[in-house]
Amino acid sequence: MFTFSPLLGALSESSASQSILELDGGIKILVGVGWDESFDIAKLKELEKQVPTLSLILLTHATTEHIAAFAHCCKHFPLFTRIPVYATSPIIGLGRTLIQDLYASTPAAATTIPSSALDGVSYSDRDASSDFLLQAPTPDEIATYFSLIHPLKYSQPHQPLGSPFSPPLNGLTVTAYNSGHTLGGTIWHIQHGLESIVYAVDWNQGRENVYAGAAWLGGAGGGGAEVIEQLRKPTALVCSSRGGEKPSLSGGRSKRDEQLVDKVRSCVAKGGTVLIPTDSSARVLELAYLLEHAWRSEASSSDGKLNAAKLYLAGRNVHSVMRYARSMLEWMDDSIVREFEAVADGSRKPNGAADGTKQGKDAGPFDFRYLRLLDRKGQVDKVLSRDNDGGSLVGRVIIASDASLEWGFSKSVLKQLAQDPTNMVILTEYPSLASASHPSLARTLWTWWKDRQENEGEATSDISRDLDFVESSKQALEGNDLVRYQQWLAQQRQLQTTLQGGGVVTLETSGDVGDDVSESSSESEDSEDEQQGRALNAATTLGQVGRKKAALTDEDLGVNILLKKKGVYHFDIREKKGRDRMFPHPVRRRRDDEYGDVIRPEDFLRAEEREDGDGVDMDHLGKGDSHDNLGKKRKWDDVAPTSKNHGAHANKRPTLARSITDEIQMSLPDGAVDDELDAIPDDPDDVVNGPSKLVMTTERITVKIQIDFVDFAGIHDKRSLHMLIPLIQPRKLILVGGSSEDTMTLASDCKKLMAEGSLDIYTPNTGTTVDASVDTNAWVVKLAPTLVKQLKWQSVRGLSIATVTGRLLAAPKHQHPARNGDEDTANKRIKTEDSHSQSPSQSPSAETPDLPPGSGGSGIPAEPVLDVLPMNMAAATRSVAQPLHVGDLRLADLRKAMQQAGHTAEFRGEGTLLVDGSVVVRKTATGRIDVESIGLPVAGGPAGQFGGTFYAVKRTIYENLAVVAGA
Repeated sequence: MFTFSPLLGALSESSASQSILELDGGIKILVGVGWDESFDIAKLKELEKQVPTLSLILLTHATTEHIAAFAHCCKHFPLFTRIPVYATSPIIGLGRTLIQDLYASTPAAATTIPSSALDGVSYSDRDASSDFLLQAPTPDEIATYFSLIHPLKYSQPHQPLGSPFSPPLNGLTVTAYNSGHTLGGTIWHIQHGLESIVYAVDWNQGRENVYAGAAWLGGAGGGGAEVIEQLRKPTALVCSSRGGEKPSLSGGRSKRDEQLVDKVRSCVAKGGTVLIPTDSSARVLELAYLLEHAWRSEASSSDGKLNAAKLYLAGRNVHSVMRYARSMLEWMDDSIVREFEAVADGSRKPNGAADGTKQGKDAGPFDFRYLRLLDRKGQVDKVLSRDNDGGSLVGRVIIASDASLEWGFSKSVLKQLAQDPTNMVILTEYPSLASASHPSLARTLWTWWKDRQENEGEATSDISRDLDFVESSKQALEGNDLVRYQQWLAQQRQLQTTLQGGGVVTLETSGDVGDDVSESSSESEDSEDEQQGRALNAATTLGQVGRKKAALTDEDLGVNILLKKKGVYHFDIREKKGRDRMFPHPVRRRRDDEYGDVIRPEDFLRAEEREDGDGVDMDHLGKGDSHDNLGKKRKWDDVAPTSKNHGAHANKRPTLARSITDEIQMSLPDGAVDDELDAIPDDPDDVVNGPSKLVMTTERITVKIQIDFVDFAGIHDKRSLHMLIPLIQPRKLILVGGSSEDTMTLASDCKKLMAEGSLDIYTPNTGTTVDASVDTNAWVVKLAPTLVKQLKWQSVRGLSIATVTGRLLAAPKHQHPARNGDEDTANKRIKTEDSHSQSPSQSPSAETPDLPPGSGGSGIPAEPVLDVLPMNMAAATRSVAQPLHVGDLRLADLRKAMQQAGHTAEFRGEGTLLVDGSVVVRKTATGRIDVESIGLPVAGGPAGQFGGTFYAVKRTIYENLAVVAGA
């Protein structure tokens, strides 16, 4: 059984992807935890309902469309962290930097509390604001969530472990294959029983500068004409339809790269600034590599227009992204690996390096010599506010995240460049439409560009339109809003403690909300266990939180009321049981680890060290020793005073020493080192650390910037889909991940490409379920011991095979026919059974009609058993049995075997092998091997030996196949 339910991204303009795959036995697999730029918590409601039933989670890409909601689910869905998650190593590393960048860039990613959840709060002011923000995961929490993901390698079959609340997986096997599009992007092959499912969403067959093509035809360097055996003929193929109407670009990748560089060159030559919005972890590597090498190639020419232009890459975690990229070269295209090896070995000069420049590891694929990394908003503002040097116009190119222009540095850069017609913004991806009423900035600009293309046929033109920039910020809760939030928080704590009784605590601590009652939560683990064991009514609990700072009633507190409530000194223990009859005494347990008691180093400081440490702690609270600044954060320029003898130890704050790039020394074109940007301090931390609400402000700006579009999405196009789906030959095709137009168009095209009746196509809508189970009826048949002894096993690539010719009988359950192995006895047994059987059984055929278990004539439970044939039937079947050739011969293996035997073998075209210049071996799409010879002898070498090349090739082919003779 196999059912498929798309939670997000089916027949929709939204690019978010979430899907539920349910297999036999109740096994549920979640593939993708995507979100879109709207950060609408309502889109995760269905996923929240499915969490207690999930067995495991698979991640496909490190992009917002496939992984943005992962941290939110771990933070606010208590059981989510107990579900095993599997992904490749690049998705784990780059996904972590993406999520950290997301939450650091916009408070809207934290999402607001739904108004329906606040309606139950018993507060009279119903008109109060309801834009209360949920607690956002911290960078450390995000790192912890991603550390729980199990890393996998490509083409590595793995039998995962299910969640604690999952049914047995019964041999479920998942295998990751390269999908292109992103670093570590995955096509998942899921094998469970008879179900062979291939989940391929957002893949790219074409090779790029950084990313290798998808593994359909063998991946990078495969070049085959057939889909690899592991992904061929699945029972179900889940494929994205995005790009189903996109035609192929004539000229391929080189033409695409040339278009982008030409547009950049034309703008910077006029002194303009080019903004290229992209994501912060996936496609950014392709753009950064392309533009860096474009600058290198023009460095040697004096008239290059890019020589005077500056190239920047802006992102809050851009240093971490590039550090991960340098450590994951083996996941990239082979050309990247060869470039790195050539530079590391010093066998050639780096691309674009002039004579006298420093060579070596600082000029590797991602060791940037011209690309400047910016990870602070102050650096971006400094770059945009620079005056022209000496009155000459200096062009700039800024690659910034995010592609939607709704968050990240790209939004602030566009805001500052929008009113200058000499500037240009180049969109590199087709923007999704998360909300029809509130399209993203990138979607609005793309619509303007598309209208201009259709009306005037010009790629770029000056426009002057108004564009609304919506900025989100945090504001601390005060007054009635704070009271209302605390009451809601008390509800959630009570429900979590009562209904769950375990798991990860996801709500704010007492320091965040100022709740006095919550301070007692860490007093005693025994009291916590007691409260968790109480079976309280949820409906009653909702009405008991009307008081401020009251999460439990006096009755629920029991004897603990003496500790947790002020002014209470008496408690009636009559008719009480258990702990309620004893005065509560919280026992604080000693903290220890595997090495013994935990040692606090500050307890063993000398007197002078203790004085210096105390002074530093006071300085961290304010500036100097002024008590007026207590509780305020010290400014960047305020340096804590040092003592006379221990000045080196007094200032505990680490100094910020950054190189121009992350661990890489970058040489600028003019030979000078730009230290101004490094001197800019870090962005100030968010001053609102406690409960807060989301405040949206709108600013209308007149946009005069040039708009252009170059497709760098790296998604399959119409040609790839039409070529590969017939080669994959799925029994059932499920189309998701695209708009309604793309999906329906691709579905109709596939019906025309495939033979009628050979393929079932499903186009489910979001929230619906389709049954795509394999259409196979299988019966379990036991082999009689007499038949097992006669089997002749042969080995084919680690598998043992044998032909079986027997007679199907109905034997009583847990009983078997006589096991003496004598054919005469078997014949007597057959005759005896025939005499008691009402159906004719003297057919000379070795096959009988379907025999369901339990169909014994006498009412005794029976099971099908395959036994040896009697003599009179064996002679008839032996004459019609034909030998079989079992196995799949690969031409690459045949070429290697012939070369080892001393023959010359080389490929001539796709699927054609030429041996000794006289024998041609072809492999058809159906697996048939054709061997042709010119019939002329070849003098010398193994070809001139007995039998010649023709017979040597046939002999080698037979050696690689198992010839199973008919029994």
